[in-house]
Amino acid sequence: MEAEPAVASRAVAVGSRRRRPSRRPEYLPGESRRIGYLYVAPAFILYAAFNLFPLGQGINLSFYRWDGITPGTWVGLQNYREFFTDPAIREGYNHVLKLMVFYSFLPIVLGLFLAAVLSRIRIRGLTFFRVLLFLPLVITDVVTSVAWIWMYDVDGPIATALRHIGLGALVPSNGWLGDFNTALPAVGIFGLWGQFGFCLILFLAGVMKIPASLYEAARVDGANAIREFFAVTLPGLRYELQVVLVLSVIGTLGTFDEIYVLTSGGPGTATIVPAYTIWSRLFNLGQVGSAAALGIVLMLIVFAVTFVLNRLLERGAER
Repeated sequence: MEAEPAVASRAVAVGSRRRRPSRRPEYLPGESRRIGYLYVAPAFILYAAFNLFPLGQGINLSFYRWDGITPGTWVGLQNYREFFTDPAIREGYNHVLKLMVFYSFLPIVLGLFLAAVLSRIRIRGLTFFRVLLFLPLVITDVVTSVAWIWMYDVDGPIATALRHIGLGALVPSNGWLGDFNTALPAVGIFGLWGQFGFCLILFLAGVMKIPASLYEAARVDGANAIREFFAVTLPGLRYELQVVLVLSVIGTLGTFDEIYVLTSGGPGTATIVPAYTIWSRLFNLGQVGSAAALGIVLMLIVFAVTFVLNRLLERGAER
């Protein structure tokens, strides 16, 4: 009976010798938090240097009247008042609202329509067409804008084709980009060509993840193509629709490259947009403070529109 405790004690001693100590360091909560900050610090420093610091400088400059060379003059909120009083600024935002029809509404509608059609039929060589439609997003806007300037020219291929079929009267004497009535729609068609492929490819990817059983159940219930679209396809694409809508609206508000290359805001102010107005005031007129204020206002509008769109689409998805 006396040997049993001795045997038990020797077994415990052997087990303790075999147990290896853990190599993982035991950090205190505060120490682990500091180590996490060290990992985040390089990325935060770069972000602050190239984003937060310029943003702070822009906010500071927006309260001054400054030409970029001579000492600035404090004007308070006067630069921001121009947003409400300058008719040229309001005209730029009116043009952006019109361009949204071409840059956002029409690409989404056409993309949804073709995605619904392709969900019911199978086409050979669909991958090739996807690549072809995605090319406008791969090529820079400057390159494609130069090509479209040639196409919109009075002697370009579009005008030549219209004259060959007896519709030469539709060609403006100054070309589509040089006419006050056609310049903005011409820019919009260019945007429609560039955005349509992105919308269609994203919607096609979304249609492929919708279970085929849902379409089969809808057809068994006697649903036609229209009812099948609203009952199956559209609800299944709500996340893709949210992404496309938000990105297209933000892209339209920030439109600059194509305006700069295609029309430079002309003829007159027929195609001027907020981003081009900011650039023109900064580099052409030397109104640094006004340009900074308009840039801050445009940033706030983009944030507000993005927040509202996300909230509305999330509420629609919850219902």
